Amino acid sequence: MIMDRPGQTPMKQFVELLPVALFVAVYFFTKDIYLSTSLLMGGMCLQVGFEYGKNKKVSKQTQIIFWVAMIFGGATLFFRNEEFIQWKPTIVNWLFCTVLITSQYLAKDNLLKKMLGSQIILPDGIWRVLAIGWAAGFFFAGLLNLFVAYNFTLDFWVSYKLFGGFIITLIYIIITIIYLSKGGYLREKEISDSEG
Repeated sequence: MIMDRPGQTPMKQFVELLPVALFVAVYFFTKDIYLSTSLLMGGMCLQVGFEYGKNKKVSKQTQIIFWVAMIFGGATLFFRNEEFIQWKPTIVNWLFCTVLITSQYLAKDNLLKKMLGSQIILPDGIWRVLAIGWAAGFFFAGLLNLFVAYNFTLDFWVSYKLFGGFIITLIYIIITIIYLSKGGYLREKEISDSEG
């Protein structure tokens, strides 16, 4: 599951998808999980380099994904055990879940509001519900990844890695839009005011 950020260009989205696409394509071409993992790690390095070259900084989300990929990808290669790379999506999702909950309740700072507050104006209570909802979504995505990893073949898990996160994110975006729409928070006037 990926948290979409405002202002993402198609090129940036392509660069973010590239490491996973490389991983899946090489795996299905070679059936070599270790070569695929190496290319995933290389693709993550390219992603970080692209982001830094374009913005002179690397977002926290990209940093989290990068370091988890390096640690679990490295463990996969070192121990020759694909379970480490299979845990990577779960760890990333659970880290995002933890960050959302921790920032909301310990730091008293809603990260979703920080990221999207310039795009849409919502009461603090609604931002809190969204943060809890997305945290639950990340937790569920992490559990689902483990369920797939331990109950299906490696081929199926690799396919799930490509499509699963995207589908879960899309479902959560739709749920969020329906929730905000039913609450009357997506009125055109509010949206156009926040864009202006």
